[in-house]
Amino acid sequence: MSSSSKSCTEAFGDTVEGNISGFFGRVGLWVGHNPRKTIGLSILVTVSCGIGFLRWETENRPEELWLPQNTQAEVETAAFTEYFGGDARINTLLVQSSSAGENVLTKELLISAMQMSEVITTEKATADTTNYSGDTFEGEEYSFVDLCVQAGGSCVDFAAGGVCTCLMAGILKQWNYDLATLEADDDILESINQYGTKEDLETVLGNPVFDENGRVISADAFVLSYFLQDRSFVEDGTTKDPVNEGWEKDVFLSTAEAVPQEYPLLSVDYFSSRSFEDEFGGAISGDLIYVNISYILAFLFVAANLGKIRCGTGSRWTLALAAVVTVGLSTAAGLGLSSAFGLFYGPVHSILPFILLGVGVDDAFVIANAFDRERKVPRSQEVNESLAKRTGRALARAGSSITVTSLTDFVAFAISASSVLPALASFCAYAAISIFFLWIFAATFFSSTMVLDERRQRDNRRECLCCLTRSRDIQEDEVFEEGIISKYFRNYHAPAILSPVGKIVVTIFFSALLGFGLFGAINLSVEDTEREFIPADSYLKDFVTAFDEYFPAEGIEFYVVFEDGSNIYENRQELAELNTRLTGLSGAPTYIAEPVTEKAYRNVMTGLSLFLSENGSGAIGNVTLGDDMWPTSEEDFYLTLSSYASMTGPGAVYAQDVVFDNSTALEVFRVKCEYVRLTKLNRNDEIIDDADRQIDAMDATRALVESWTDLQPAFPYSAKFTTIEGFKVIQTELYRNVGLAVVAVGVIVFVTVASPVTALLITLNVAFCLLEILGFMWALGFAIDSVTVINLVLAVGLSVDYSAHVGHSFMVKGGDSKDRRVLEALADMGAAVLAGGTSTFLAVVVLLFSDSYVFFVLSRQFCLTVVLGLAHGLIFLPVLLSLFGPKPFSSAEALDAEANVGKLAHKETVPMDQTGHDAEGGSNSDSDKKRLSELEEVGEEPQKVVG
Repeated sequence: MSSSSKSCTEAFGDTVEGNISGFFGRVGLWVGHNPRKTIGLSILVTVSCGIGFLRWETENRPEELWLPQNTQAEVETAAFTEYFGGDARINTLLVQSSSAGENVLTKELLISAMQMSEVITTEKATADTTNYSGDTFEGEEYSFVDLCVQAGGSCVDFAAGGVCTCLMAGILKQWNYDLATLEADDDILESINQYGTKEDLETVLGNPVFDENGRVISADAFVLSYFLQDRSFVEDGTTKDPVNEGWEKDVFLSTAEAVPQEYPLLSVDYFSSRSFEDEFGGAISGDLIYVNISYILAFLFVAANLGKIRCGTGSRWTLALAAVVTVGLSTAAGLGLSSAFGLFYGPVHSILPFILLGVGVDDAFVIANAFDRERKVPRSQEVNESLAKRTGRALARAGSSITVTSLTDFVAFAISASSVLPALASFCAYAAISIFFLWIFAATFFSSTMVLDERRQRDNRRECLCCLTRSRDIQEDEVFEEGIISKYFRNYHAPAILSPVGKIVVTIFFSALLGFGLFGAINLSVEDTEREFIPADSYLKDFVTAFDEYFPAEGIEFYVVFEDGSNIYENRQELAELNTRLTGLSGAPTYIAEPVTEKAYRNVMTGLSLFLSENGSGAIGNVTLGDDMWPTSEEDFYLTLSSYASMTGPGAVYAQDVVFDNSTALEVFRVKCEYVRLTKLNRNDEIIDDADRQIDAMDATRALVESWTDLQPAFPYSAKFTTIEGFKVIQTELYRNVGLAVVAVGVIVFVTVASPVTALLITLNVAFCLLEILGFMWALGFAIDSVTVINLVLAVGLSVDYSAHVGHSFMVKGGDSKDRRVLEALADMGAAVLAGGTSTFLAVVVLLFSDSYVFFVLSRQFCLTVVLGLAHGLIFLPVLLSLFGPKPFSSAEALDAEANVGKLAHKETVPMDQTGHDAEGGSNSDSDKKRLSELEEVGEEPQKVVG
């Protein structure tokens, strides 16, 4: 093709391809001459990056990993914590009869439960310093009374003292958590019915049965909850609470586990604040064996496909090990440099080696394939100089291909590093940096080991004992011959899909697959998958299942926090009647439950107003009351309120809801409210959170509170709001990050493949593949959550590799027939792409048996990515290229020398005219001459190339 006849895009493509090939040709030539020096430099770079480990930081706090930062919920949480302290640690027992289905409201069973409760509240434990580096708590003992949240209202007799000063919940409060009081009670049902309203009893009794008068007569279960004051602190990115954790382990959990032996009448399911971390961490640790097995499988597969399986001539077991080491060096260098940049390392980062293994092995196969195809003579005839030139030609051939995939992977992860989810942002930054090193080390370290391994084979030395020479003479092929897989692609696969019938079948099949993906993507929803992290065989799973049975999903509680205490007295009546503003809101956003029970609505101002109206102020300060039955002065109001809501006052249940400043003036108070049950049934008829309604409820509640301009400033708070904020952004994060990554992939592929048509086809192929992954996620019952979003970002990087290699190979195949060029591209690159995808599949297939939710989802999404990515890259894209593919690069003939030997020999005999054209109209353009010069530098014989 003459330079004057080239379009701008064709000229651009030739320039880009020529520059990349020329650069890698020179790199390969230097590596081929200096393999040991290259290996040393690679290790030196890794060690230098390792200095960054001095700034190594870990992060394990869920709120700092999976929740968006700098949100309104974060501001509300900070303000709420400043006023009322952190959330309490909850330890709960779900008590049932050991004889399934029997009534638990019997005196005998309640006595047994009281005995168990007394052990929990009186036994002492030492701090759990197993994972704590300090010694502050070493040797000290603590009981529940020492550690509990101090609050009133836990007992009927608020002046009983002792354990009654602690915050607890359950029907045992009717006997002040005292065994002697219970034993002396002749009518326990009468005492239980004094607990509160029917709605109040339903909050602590499982499946209660009431008579016609609304009095409880039996129940299948009841709950007992014990609240500890939060004493946590952060150490190395982990929230630790050794004091409370020690008590939970040695007293609460130990007592619960001993129930079948110590209390034969009882059966309990139980939950502790440390349970989730214990059980989830145990599942991850237990599945590490699968990680080791998967790496071994991947190594064996790589070794079997890089060379012969049997050790001997042509085997490459040490080279396979070098491929794995290349991934290891890239991981170490990436982690070190990322740490130097101040990025934290979180739990999800443990899957990074799987990503790098998939990308790195893929590059290794591509380079090794090019290296083998460039061998034109028997190994025994290659001196070191010839081998170095072959390395240069191989990297010139493979460099563009690995650059396309590495750069697209790098950009895809770099874009997602801007995510508002810290775990995703940090992970993607780590991945992008590690892939950069993988690109460098694949071209240098792995190529160097390949040169040394080729020298070993030429010298007939053994694999591991490379100093020893084999006794048998070397058996070798004269030149490179295609393997079985390449012959399959040439003789069977390509002819089948490129036939007229094959193209129709492929088009129809992938169109249907795309339609399925679109349907699934539309129906995929955001869900709270926290329960999925619990291992199936965990006691925590048993507790959740039992709790769902006896206490179907309850509404989320929230607080309205009123600030600016100086105006509270002025607005006292409006605040006492706040329930009127919250009535009738349950049917639509805000979805606030009707304020008719103590559980759904608790307002100290309402309680004080009723008490003063019924009893006066004699018992709580004896101040003068006005006609409205409120204290006549602000000072008297504060005195009355503080007496009423004290730990020993008649309003002890409100003690935690008020905060006074140093002058005993009210600074802030909170009103407890509750949403209706915002749940739905999933496809398996399981009750799950309805994320959309919860988002609507949160937003509407904020708007409602903001509209109360006649009251002092207030804000709503719920511990669930931070999670709901995550629901609110996770779907946006998914489509934003994946969408931007696909667009970036399209731009990078265009720049590196340098063909707008091929770049478009590759990009569409990747986009279709991702939509189909979403469809299969829906079919498998997965939801949009932090884990699946991360895996989808990974899918962008992995799926583009399979298509980009084939698309680039198509562009460097010469000839006028698109079908023929597709066939040659599949025969050349198909085996390497298939081997790379298979090795990635083997790296995760063992994790299909994992009990950990993270590995469970990872393995399935990875398998989907590999299978669909290979199908698109090796079936659908070739058909698209055969139909719509552009012309090849003008240098394509030079990279496919076997097909052009005759043509070049002919051109060399044709005289040139004064314009630089030969007598047949050919041209030696400047770019073609440059290409010839670069190939001659790395040892390509002139008679084998055409400009």
